[in-house]
Amino acid sequence: MSKNTNLNLFETEEEPTIQSKKEMILSLYNSGTTEIESISAISGAKPSYVGSVLQREGLIDNYFDLYTSTAHPMNIYSKHFLGKLGFRDVLTAQKSVRNLEESYRYFANNQDRAGQHHSLEMALTMLDRARWTGKLEEAEVYRRWLVGKLNYPLTALSKAKNIDENIEDSKREQSAPVKLKLAA
Repeated sequence: MSKNTNLNLFETEEEPTIQSKKEMILSLYNSGTTEIESISAISGAKPSYVGSVLQREGLIDNYFDLYTSTAHPMNIYSKHFLGKLGFRDVLTAQKSVRNLEESYRYFANNQDRAGQHHSLEMALTMLDRARWTGKLEEAEVYRRWLVGKLNYPLTALSKAKNIDENIEDSKREQSAPVKLKLAA
């Protein structure tokens, strides 16, 4: 019997190795498939998970969505919120909203509309993170702050020189007691 025939007698079938989603994502990326959407479709993982795996491994640094860690700065405004926002409990959410308000006012005083926008964006992100993890009371803290910032007619402010001052004026007017004259 030849040597080759002998080897065939002991040959066994290899069982397919099951890759984890993370391993599959990394394998696809390293083999040239670099679009997050494509990797997501092939691996069956959500795009957020694909982005976070690739970012954690240092393969990309430009992916941001609802679940991207704030440890990866999105822009120059991100540093204002690093480690300052959370929704562990209602008290943490309230403290976070105070930080958002402080930043929002800071940016308003500097007429930095991009900074104000980022404050609103961070509030919406935290609201959704809390809501979709079942922390509805904590999400409500963020929702109320956002509604307070967005609940005024823009058309009434269109002629204003300083939008933020007019918002404060309209809030005072809304909370002032209404005096009615009664007919005699």
